[in-house]
Amino acid sequence: MAQELVGIIGGSGLGDALTERITDAEFHDIDTPFGKPSMPIWVGSFGQRRIAFLNRHGAGHKLSPSEVPYAANIFALKKLGVHTVIAGGAVGSLREDIAPGNLVLVDQFIDKTFRRTGSFFNGFAAVHCEMAQPVCRRLRDVLAETAKGLDVTTHREGVYVCMEGPQFSTRAESLMHRGWGCDLIGMTAMPEAKLAREAQMCYALVALASDYDCWRPRESCEDKQTLLKEIIRNLQAATDNCLELLKAVLAGKAEIACEDCSCRHSLDLAVWTDRRRIGPAEKDRLSVLFE
Repeated sequence: MAQELVGIIGGSGLGDALTERITDAEFHDIDTPFGKPSMPIWVGSFGQRRIAFLNRHGAGHKLSPSEVPYAANIFALKKLGVHTVIAGGAVGSLREDIAPGNLVLVDQFIDKTFRRTGSFFNGFAAVHCEMAQPVCRRLRDVLAETAKGLDVTTHREGVYVCMEGPQFSTRAESLMHRGWGCDLIGMTAMPEAKLAREAQMCYALVALASDYDCWRPRESCEDKQTLLKEIIRNLQAATDNCLELLKAVLAGKAEIACEDCSCRHSLDLAVWTDRRRIGPAEKDRLSVLFE
């Protein structure tokens, strides 16, 4: 059944690691009104549940954050019948207490992206979804409760600032983001979370801390190769931790998909355009989002 198919979106680290653990996998090459997703979607089993897995950056990590087809990715998952998405993504830590290798269950975002398709409804209608709580609280609680039983340092909340990239921050920017009250910086959570809300899907993000962002002074004797090896090592540790959390959640008995969740009704009051002015062809083109 559709509600039993859990969507998983993997980014740096998790994108490659999870493919090795999916069993009975089938590939689904899906077309959407927004083009093709990053790559064909794997549908198979992991942790006792059926999942639809999408590698955000495509095969071989070819797509930079600005080139990821976020709208096509979310639309394709919804078209497959996914109503709940757990996403992972590498981040830099803006706080001393969020150490590399830690996981963070993001609860808020600041969106600084500007080159990406941020809505499904451009040219369709004026659609205004509420984003005060940009992730599914119910799903985040499931992740948080599951994490309590694991030997994995998981922070229950965190503010994620999403920059356009692909370059990393200047030190002045990093210090500014800390001053804003942000806890993490990354390049891929937006507009993904916004599009999931427009698609009436429950969405939660597990952030994988790979390093401290450049606000934190480094040892002057530390060369670039040593630094890169350290970041890769930290990302691998965070990836292993995230896999452990995902496996525990998917093997557990907690309700992951819930049709009564408010996320599943996010368009109920969001369409401000007179419905009579939206043509049948336009309605049919985006009907998947309203299911």
